[in-house]
Amino acid sequence: MPRSHIAAMDGNSHHHSAHGLTPWHGTTIIGVKRGGKTVVAGDGQVSMGNTVMKPNARKVRRLGEGGPEKGKVIAGFAGATADAFTLFDRLERKLEQYRGQLMRAAVELAKDWRTDKYLRNLEALMIVADKDVLLVITGNGDVLEPEGGITAIGSGGNYALSAARALVDYEDDPETIARKAMKVAADICVFTNDNVTLESVES
Repeated sequence: MPRSHIAAMDGNSHHHSAHGLTPWHGTTIIGVKRGGKTVVAGDGQVSMGNTVMKPNARKVRRLGEGGPEKGKVIAGFAGATADAFTLFDRLERKLEQYRGQLMRAAVELAKDWRTDKYLRNLEALMIVADKDVLLVITGNGDVLEPEGGITAIGSGGNYALSAARALVDYEDDPETIARKAMKVAADICVFTNDNVTLESVES
């Protein structure tokens, strides 16, 4: 099974908390890398059980705004919102520590995420990218580089991934692919809306 499929399905594997309740259904995030440009797009919906709590959350952002690596890394998360901000913060610190080397920072974050007692309980998945790499980071300590430059996570991840894969034969622009795939996911997945945030990096 292609590794990008594993990443998409991982997005569905965290939906139940230890109490059997569903504290969140976080979203759909897609990453598309083509022709020297990489985009990460996400929807804006935060749901609690079957209730939409917030329609315009920003789940995709630029990291390292303050440092010398200003905004060169983009990241999107699927999962519990508070957990994701903790992970964004950790990743920014790793990027500072490893001077903007995203692959190294991602591997170190994944290692901490798997072994750190506090981080281990976080329920989230991340797609991160810079001009060179597109990666999925999971709480199992995995850093996955998707085949074919397309990956998606979250409750609508499989829909977005399937749509994007079908689109690449007809469409070259990664932003168009990401937006169209997000629209398909929003039409099918009740936990995804069409309020899309998109960030891009170019090599």
